[in-house]
Amino acid sequence: MAKNILIVCTSWDKLGNTDEPTGCWAEEVVAPYYIWKKHGYNVTIASVKGGEVPMDEASLNPPYLTKEVEDFLLDDEAMKGLMESVPLSSVTGKEYDAVFLPGGHGTCWDFPDNAELVALLSHFVEYNKVISAVCHGPMGLVNVKGTDGQPLVAGKKVTCFSDAEEFAVAKENVVPFMLETRLKELGALYECGPEKWAPYALRDGNLVTGQNPASSARVADLVVDALTLQ
Repeated sequence: MAKNILIVCTSWDKLGNTDEPTGCWAEEVVAPYYIWKKHGYNVTIASVKGGEVPMDEASLNPPYLTKEVEDFLLDDEAMKGLMESVPLSSVTGKEYDAVFLPGGHGTCWDFPDNAELVALLSHFVEYNKVISAVCHGPMGLVNVKGTDGQPLVAGKKVTCFSDAEEFAVAKENVVPFMLETRLKELGALYECGPEKWAPYALRDGNLVTGQNPASSARVADLVVDALTLQ
């Protein structure tokens, strides 16, 4: 039977309480979406509030616009998923084999303390399903516990948008906390690539994480590896 994957996107469209727009980063949704579709997987796009997923405009324009994103924008079926995303409140997780959290700075505000998201991810933990995230997507992991009651990331190899990358985009005083630092505080065995912006992804059991937008495809491939073993 075909595997079922749930992508959960941010619904937050401003940097904190400012008027500066943000949202979900396109490549982080699109690259995994097409990889999983090529494997014959069923892919559902959800978001915190449901409906249209706010996209970071920078990710839809050069130099960050990828060929896959261009194709996605012209793909009616794929775009319908982004325009009519399933609200998180209506998702149980029971019908899915893996969950994926793409980033974008919007996640910094509506992922960490989201009780519905924590409950959803706790289901995946309980049933030993695949949990994956890229860039700022691991914001959704910081309040999730493992079956032992400890932070899910404790003692696990993980990566995310590095503190060095956050400083490079001058958002260190905008985000509520630095994600790399927080994951380390939670006991994660944090790793990042030798160069900023280069692809880097890790799989530790059923937990898959990627460092930045360029790591999205590698995360998708590692999710395929994890699902193949189930």
